Amino acid sequence: MSNRTIPTDFPREPPLGSAPGAQPKLLVRLVDGRYVTGLTEEEWLGRYDGCEDLAQQFVRYCARKLAENPSLTHEMCLARARKGFALKVQQGEWDFSPAEQDWVMKRARQVLGW
Repeated sequence: MSNRTIPTDFPREPPLGSAPGAQPKLLVRLVDGRYVTGLTEEEWLGRYDGCEDLAQQFVRYCARKLAENPSLTHEMCLARARKGFALKVQQGEWDFSPAEQDWVMKRARQVLGW
């Protein structure tokens, strides 16, 4: 287990799932001999690491695009990045929840100081 912490504003929505049948169901997984609902701390940390990495990539991307095109506004740059991000998710190339997508863009804006 890592002693790194996940920021409190990082989304912790449980993954969605369903099971057929008329009776109520509880979705669990067997992890290290224990039944777990949702993700483990290590899995949350992995999702956070992926989101933080992507936010840092957007920071570099926006800084580069602004240097290449001074007429580009901060908002236009972030909007274009968000549009491309959403398209990758929609096409199934990337796996990010809507809340994680919002967090990534918020984090990029925060790092950029915009």
